[in-house]
Amino acid sequence: AAVAALVALDTLPQSVALNLTSLVDGTLFAFGLGLSGMTSPARVAQFLDVSAGTWNPTLMFVMAGGLGLMAPFMTLLVLPKRLGKPVLGKSFELPTNSTIDAKLLAGGVLFGSGWAIGGMCPGPALVNLASPHGAPLIFVGTMFAGLALSDSKQVCGCLGG
Repeated sequence: AAVAALVALDTLPQSVALNLTSLVDGTLFAFGLGLSGMTSPARVAQFLDVSAGTWNPTLMFVMAGGLGLMAPFMTLLVLPKRLGKPVLGKSFELPTNSTIDAKLLAGGVLFGSGWAIGGMCPGPALVNLASPHGAPLIFVGTMFAGLALSDSKQVCGCLGG
C-alpha cells in the first residue's frame, strides 16, 4: 500500500502531494496521540509531577517509541545521505545552527512552562480542538498570539516561514 501511495503521489502536482502527505502525517500523529492518551492534560500532569505519588511514565514510553522509530531512519538513511533527497523535496533540511543562546533557552522555558501549566503542548492542543472543552481553544489562541509576537519565520515555518 505504501508503494502504491508513493507512485500515486508522483502523479500529482507537488503542492497537492505535499499537502496530502501533511494531512496523512497529521492524521496519523493525532491518532497516535489519542491512542496513547497523550491528549489528556491530566496524564501529562501526572508525568510532570513526580512528587505527588501518582507519577505516570506513559509519556516517557511514547517519546521512546518515537525515538525508536526515527533514530534508525535518520542514522541509516538520512545522515549518511543514502536516500539523496526526500520523495517530495529537493533536499533534506537538517538544522545547521548549534548555538545555545538566551533566545533558545527562553523559548525552552516558555514552552516547558506552558506545557506544565496547560498540560498540553501544540500537537495535543490541536487534536483537542475537536473536544467540547474551551481550554484547547484558549491554549491554541494564546499559542498563535505568541507566535505573532515573535519572529514566526524562525519559530514555525508553517506560518509562512
